Amino acid sequence: MTWPAIRMPGPRSHPSPKGAALTQSTLASLGWDAFYTAEFAPYADIAVPGRVVRVDRGAVDVLTADNPLRVLPPPNTADPLAVGDWVALTATDDRRWTVESMLPRRGAIRRAVVSGESFAQVVAANVDVVFVAVPAVPEPRIGMVERLVALAWDSGATPVVVLTKADLVDDPGTMAADLASSAPGVDVVAVSAAVPGGLAALEPYLTTGRTVCLLGRSGAGKSTLVNSLLGTDYMATHEIRSDGKGRHTTTHRELVVLPTGGCLVDTPGLKGVGLWLSDDGLDRAFADIEELVPRCRFSDCRHESEPGCAVLAAIDAGTLPERRLDSWRKLQREAIWMASRTDARLRAEQSRKWRAIHQEMRRSGRARP
Repeated sequence: MTWPAIRMPGPRSHPSPKGAALTQSTLASLGWDAFYTAEFAPYADIAVPGRVVRVDRGAVDVLTADNPLRVLPPPNTADPLAVGDWVALTATDDRRWTVESMLPRRGAIRRAVVSGESFAQVVAANVDVVFVAVPAVPEPRIGMVERLVALAWDSGATPVVVLTKADLVDDPGTMAADLASSAPGVDVVAVSAAVPGGLAALEPYLTTGRTVCLLGRSGAGKSTLVNSLLGTDYMATHEIRSDGKGRHTTTHRELVVLPTGGCLVDTPGLKGVGLWLSDDGLDRAFADIEELVPRCRFSDCRHESEPGCAVLAAIDAGTLPERRLDSWRKLQREAIWMASRTDARLRAEQSRKWRAIHQEMRRSGRARP
């Protein structure tokens, strides 16, 4: 059975758990596999598995093997549900569905919250491939591409740079090659939703059971891409503004199931992406530089003016663009700064916790005089 793309209805559905026909092939089309089967085992006798396709402030839309459901989010969770999460659902006495538990994530795309606070925001969970959408027009922003590729690697997903609107430029091949030099080890494909067969290069990544997440700035053509893959006007689209900047069309994150197999998560356009990642994401995004670092004469080389620096030698030889080194330094500084803010926040929270404990002990007379 192939799931069609479904937009959740407003009314809730409340089928009986005993009557739910859990079709394994349907679950598999949503990405269900042996890993989730094992994690769901403790709930198998009391719950139904489902995948989160949309999260609103007061409700969560979930797809099960039987039908779509709208349920209340679990209260007071330290890690809120995100699009792509797998959950165990149970029915209450009044035949309403609730989230019994969120199954462990196999990975998650995280970004720093827009407010700049030291907290992570989960963009999507359990993603296999990230399409980094880059429009051919206006000129691609290489810094944004590097940033999104780092986030994708760090999540455990495989990034693919997708050059959209390739029909609007004379030589998309050269533009794709330039992007490839800034994303070592990453596939770069040029596509166009405006010409027949223009999305054929994406087909190998959109296989049954695989989850792909679309990331990119506003105006990158993400919604048009989704509509073309679905074969319907599912997402609203707008023209690029006269100043070359994109208009926000998608206003929420949503997972849809493609008619040819696979799941696709569309996300709102990103004006900026605060880094929230480990060293692994940066190391893989800048694999060309990381490969050179061990060849430096000094183990603590800062790649500024030291003799025997392999990184500077590659720049002098023209095999490494100086812009790559500048971008690597910038993202490293940002990641270190965010990590230090997080450590400070955790220390402050721990301090507040112990102060509260000591105050309670003094009030109860258990503290020493």
